[in-house]
Amino acid sequence: MAWIQKNKHQTVILADPDKLAPEEVPYWLEKTAAWHPEIILVGGSFLHHRPVGPLVSALKNHSPLPVILFPGDYTQLDRRADAVLFLNLLSGRNAEYLAGQQVKAAPLVHRYGLDVIPIAYLLVDGGKLTTVQYITQTFPLPQDKPGLIQATALAGQYMGMQAVYLEAGSGAKYPVSPEIVAGVSRLMDIPVMVGGGIRDISLVESYYEAGANWVVVGSLFEEK
Repeated sequence: MAWIQKNKHQTVILADPDKLAPEEVPYWLEKTAAWHPEIILVGGSFLHHRPVGPLVSALKNHSPLPVILFPGDYTQLDRRADAVLFLNLLSGRNAEYLAGQQVKAAPLVHRYGLDVIPIAYLLVDGGKLTTVQYITQTFPLPQDKPGLIQATALAGQYMGMQAVYLEAGSGAKYPVSPEIVAGVSRLMDIPVMVGGGIRDISLVESYYEAGANWVVVGSLFEEK
């Protein structure tokens, strides 16, 4: 199934199991409804309080939307999800996130029968040290170096990835600029995803105008 398409715009909401308890799912879905989401991502860079499974189950019970895993590591997999973003952290040089975690995850993905969406995952500087940056021990790509971001995205395309994800990180001070998204989108034959630090619905429209296909909103809905 083609979950993400170059000619389609989809707003995606992110649920972090550490920040959203299963019993809070109905209220959370009410809060997110105004953004008209079409897909739910589940996962986090580091899980301390709760595993992924109970949240996936609660979301499937309360929403008809597809639930796709956005795993921080191979332990964040669950057979009840519809698909998994199979991430390759191309912006970093840590072999564990270029191949190590993928090798550990592969047998579980196969056993669970999950649809796989290979993603070129690019961390982009959002103005603060994010959890994903700390956990992976990698540097984000600077937004004042658009050529470097574009070259990294193109490398992902030529390596056979199905989409490129421009990620500023949860709670970023400033999100990926629409200009960066536009520059990448113009070069790519594969879809473009963008997320991190999105707090204004008008920014979603700006991303679509810039050529993004998935816009991922998460931390906004974690505010009580």
